[in-house]
Amino acid sequence: MKTQWQQYKNIINTVVKPAFGCTEPISAAYASAVVAELLGRDPEELDVKVSDNLFKNSMGVFVPGTGRIGLPIASAAGAIGGNPNGGLEVLVNITPKHVEKAQQLIDAGKVTAGRKDVEEFIYCEVTAKAGDDVATVEISGGHTQVVKKTLNGKVVFDLSSDTSSAEKPKSTASVCEGVDISLKGIYDFATQVEFEEIAFMVEAYNLTVALSNEGLENEYGLQIGRTFKKHIESGLVGNSLTNRAIMRSAAASDARMGGATLPAMSNYGSGNQGICASMPVIEFASHYEASEETMTRALIMSHLAAVYMKSFYPPLSPFCGCAVTSSAAAMAMTYLAGGTFEQSCMAIQNTLSDTTGMFCDGAKSTCAMKVKSSTSSAVMSTLMALDYNEARCQGIVADDVEKTIRNVGKMVREGMVNTDKVIIEIMSA
Repeated sequence: MKTQWQQYKNIINTVVKPAFGCTEPISAAYASAVVAELLGRDPEELDVKVSDNLFKNSMGVFVPGTGRIGLPIASAAGAIGGNPNGGLEVLVNITPKHVEKAQQLIDAGKVTAGRKDVEEFIYCEVTAKAGDDVATVEISGGHTQVVKKTLNGKVVFDLSSDTSSAEKPKSTASVCEGVDISLKGIYDFATQVEFEEIAFMVEAYNLTVALSNEGLENEYGLQIGRTFKKHIESGLVGNSLTNRAIMRSAAASDARMGGATLPAMSNYGSGNQGICASMPVIEFASHYEASEETMTRALIMSHLAAVYMKSFYPPLSPFCGCAVTSSAAAMAMTYLAGGTFEQSCMAIQNTLSDTTGMFCDGAKSTCAMKVKSSTSSAVMSTLMALDYNEARCQGIVADDVEKTIRNVGKMVREGMVNTDKVIIEIMSA
């Protein structure tokens, strides 16, 4: 396999991975599990400090396996029952006894959580105390990227000076740096690389379908997926490809935000964005009776294009990443429908012209509404592209899709710098 394609595969393996629960509170749970391991026993006190963006995305979302919301329970559960080697699946094996003990720690006033003024968008610092021992773990640049460990005032690990690994892990924000990557390069990789090199992406199908089924079968959040299902069965809403894609995508997000004890295949640090990159593509593959190989190639295209487009702005921001991710899904859906590369680019243009006004006001049950909206736009944009209809030279949408992607990045980086502060002020009032 040529070097460029190996780099593409490395990008996917770095930021497309299973995640058990919303990745922001899970980051705190992971840091807490690591700090408890460092401490050598269950903490008697925990203090959690996070970046503004991580704080915002932890305020309203359920932590799986706990039935509760927020940073305190995520951190306490991670410290008491989390797997320090579990990464984004740190809480997979927690039990009701772990949750009970974690809640007792919170009720005793021994768990504090708040914001820390840092430049990094993904940042979490957890300090744990037990007796005379004090341990601190810092995560920065990626949801599970530990950059420093301190025990009783002594630094026992510092990523910046660690020489045990010849290749340092990249932060989420820099995952595409130094790589010759473009939409054309992604399209060629997805459609031409040897299948065995990308067969691992079948896991995105398995995880996403299971999560969607869970959301359709049980009551989570606003039950958006179940609402679609009910009215498709009643005849009020048609049983169309569009509505099935919306229903199944929203249902997966319902379950994800509602604390279902199932992992999602995350994309660029987000489970909801992983759903947007996967579920509508899976529905299109089913509709067109695509082979497993063709479906997997489409999933690779969707996920990698989403990561590439989002690399032009911070991984956590006031901009809802489902908008861009769904445009990547539209690219893949156009491919599944027999469209050309040029038509796939048209589908991206169309989606971005529609959804880029959607902002992020934290992770919560209403994220499923945004998944619904962006998926609906992606399907419509695909249908337009198949008829050679393209939005171009309008607003931030340029005459060329690569320029449009950069325009979106500039809008987020430069045009929305104060939005998060206002959103957090509103949410905290």
